[in-house]
Amino acid sequence: MDLGDAIPLSTSFPLPFRVLFLIGLGILGWATNLHGLHLLGIDAGSALELHSGRVSLPINSLSSRASLSPRLSYMPVYRLFAGYAIWCFTGWSFFRLATHSNTMLVDTFKYIPALSSLGVLTTLICPFELCQKRERDLFLQSAARCLFSSMDSPVYFSDVVFADVFTSFAKVLGDVWLSLCMLLPGGSLLSPPPLDGLSQWILPTLMSLPYIIRFRQCLIEHQSPTNTSKRPLWNALKYASSFPVIFLSAAQRTVVLELAEEKGELVTREPWHGEHPLFRLWLLAAAVNSLYSFWWDLTNDWGLNLLKPRSAEPRSNPRPVVLPSLHSKTSSIAGPSDAHIVTQSHSSSSHQVIGGAIYRQQSYPYGLRPVLLYPLLVYPMVMFFNLVLRMTWSIKLSSHLHSQSEGSALILWLEVAEVLRRWMWVFIRVEWEVAKNAQHKSHIMSISAAPEEVELMPSNRSDPMY
Repeated sequence: MDLGDAIPLSTSFPLPFRVLFLIGLGILGWATNLHGLHLLGIDAGSALELHSGRVSLPINSLSSRASLSPRLSYMPVYRLFAGYAIWCFTGWSFFRLATHSNTMLVDTFKYIPALSSLGVLTTLICPFELCQKRERDLFLQSAARCLFSSMDSPVYFSDVVFADVFTSFAKVLGDVWLSLCMLLPGGSLLSPPPLDGLSQWILPTLMSLPYIIRFRQCLIEHQSPTNTSKRPLWNALKYASSFPVIFLSAAQRTVVLELAEEKGELVTREPWHGEHPLFRLWLLAAAVNSLYSFWWDLTNDWGLNLLKPRSAEPRSNPRPVVLPSLHSKTSSIAGPSDAHIVTQSHSSSSHQVIGGAIYRQQSYPYGLRPVLLYPLLVYPMVMFFNLVLRMTWSIKLSSHLHSQSEGSALILWLEVAEVLRRWMWVFIRVEWEVAKNAQHKSHIMSISAAPEEVELMPSNRSDPMY
């Protein structure tokens, strides 16, 4: 096919279907997160409090005994994704058959993506026992808790993960608004709606919502009576640094109008306007947000030492930890009280494999940490991809770049890349939470243990990873 005969993305895959596709990708990503952690020997259910009565993320349990099975955490999510994918793919197929890739027919049959989206929304809030109602209800409860909880409510780790995943869908949230405008009478699927006057601030405000939620959670953590550090404030600053990127991007319309008066209409087709101070300010805000977020991912969310100042690194050998059975059908991270315990001395080898973890007493790879639950190659690979995709993150948050390329595949691929980055982030984030929980338990148990001994709990796995 000639390049000139290429079908525009707005004709073959209009924005409402792209939104549904990205939401489905997020559901599949979460299911594979739970499944992958289960296969890697990590009891994500305990770290995320999925086995307790304070459930925040989708699981399904028919009884309190069955709810302890990690398999029940991800299988309902897979089933939910399967039903969702069949519904959306069917709607898109009908749309393609009806339009025959004819641009003139796209708006005639725009009721098809409208019905597909309405079906998803109706199913989400449906009160009947169908389409994994428990998972849907728990999703809505978690969203309501993140949005409307009081300032004195505790912030659970599962809510933090939920809200962080939500930030990766900030652009998708803005696309929902644009899709609604396209599907309403007078709108068109072939081009984004004009954003003039006050309406130009609706899109950046919606895109800021996930960051407002996390910013608020950080403030709640800081005000907690048990908090004694300033870490939540620095975390809040990270999310606050996204607001200048989003709103300075919306202000680029002013930049284009001012430059068009000076240089003519041709300047409106150019993406670079470095001579304008607002554009340079946006670039600065984007760079600060991307680099600060990357540093925070490595240092705080993943507990890696690569970018920590030397004064913050431990001067002595890492404290030995108690790693409980990281995955068990009958025990959680806390471990049963009658769990089997093996005792070894400090004089053992410089590293041991315990419960799928690489445990290093004398040293550990540069830039990492003493307890690693994944193969060593995973960490530099994830850090590299996280850096690259973090640098494209500000492009996703910049609505002024989307107005000219909403119909191109570039923005779609950037959104897919962000979902992939968050998918990788969840694996390391949950792993670090498991390691911290184990270290906390080790510290408590070491009070009563002999100084020359370390208590270790073996894994049920027969093939620990290196």
